Amino acid sequence: MLRLPSFTYLAPKTLRQALQWKRDAGSEGMYVAGGTDLYPNMKRRHQEPRVVVSLAGIRALRKGPTGGGLVLSAGMTLAQITAHRRLRKHFPVVVRGAELISTPLLRNMGTLGGNLCLDTRCTYYNQTHEWRKAIDFCMKKDGAICWVAPSSPRCWAVQSSDLAPVMVALDAELLLVGPDGDRTVRAGAFYRNDGMQYLTKQADEILAEVRLPARDGWDATYHKLRRRGTFDFPVLGVAAWVRWDGAHVADARIVLGGVASHPQTVVEAGDALRGTRLDDDTIGAAAAAAFRPSKPMDNTDFALSWRKEMTRVYVRRALEELRARHGR
Repeated sequence: MLRLPSFTYLAPKTLRQALQWKRDAGSEGMYVAGGTDLYPNMKRRHQEPRVVVSLAGIRALRKGPTGGGLVLSAGMTLAQITAHRRLRKHFPVVVRGAELISTPLLRNMGTLGGNLCLDTRCTYYNQTHEWRKAIDFCMKKDGAICWVAPSSPRCWAVQSSDLAPVMVALDAELLLVGPDGDRTVRAGAFYRNDGMQYLTKQADEILAEVRLPARDGWDATYHKLRRRGTFDFPVLGVAAWVRWDGAHVADARIVLGGVASHPQTVVEAGDALRGTRLDDDTIGAAAAAAFRPSKPMDNTDFALSWRKEMTRVYVRRALEELRARHGR
């Protein structure tokens, strides 16, 4: 049985208190929300904080949706998101993304903010300390080489959040609260294409809110590829966003998850859709545009060539769903 290392657990009641205690702990401290990502990582010695600052008791982070459902507190559990009737009616793509994460038990614990800040994953990284030590440690933790691409100067661990590509496709805004003040960043600017430094959030900052765009004719969906119909992380996620102008597409975004170290926006796929009626040829062109830059690495499940081909299939399915819904 893997056991947690010894650490000090702090339970602040306010954001100000959490920020101060994290500052006091310095580099030896980390925040934890639901713990479904951090605690397993601590058991495998991926992260080894001496001080863990819990965000679970901060009421400001656990409020329900406000502003007609446009503002979500980062501490909302995934189960709360899936059960919220207003979100299900007005923002079904957010509910769908949350529903596809892990199991009911973990959705009761995991939070919106935690999933958006999910650590990148890799076959060579997400193993026990003893396994990693036996083959020599990787660049992401304790080593100097990326075992996925040994000649590469960077880490290729994969961004495996389900809600991250959804929020990037929606162009949501994220509120970060830090010791030096608050700032707002767009979801697309929250992530870096780097397996190690995968967030632009500073270590002392807390993701407090997610601000969704008002519905002004847009619709969106999310499709996920994984081996099992539950529990597994995505080896491919496709978030498709379309803003309609009558029968035509006024704007569109296609965002891929599970194929890079960040949610990958395929600009060419969106360009192929604008100004069209979303017919079969247009959908095929967008799927082909998404297929070309999709470059899954050999560090998750399934064969590379098949996963790449599934990019074309899943983009087509997502767009066909949006077209059918608009037609109704």
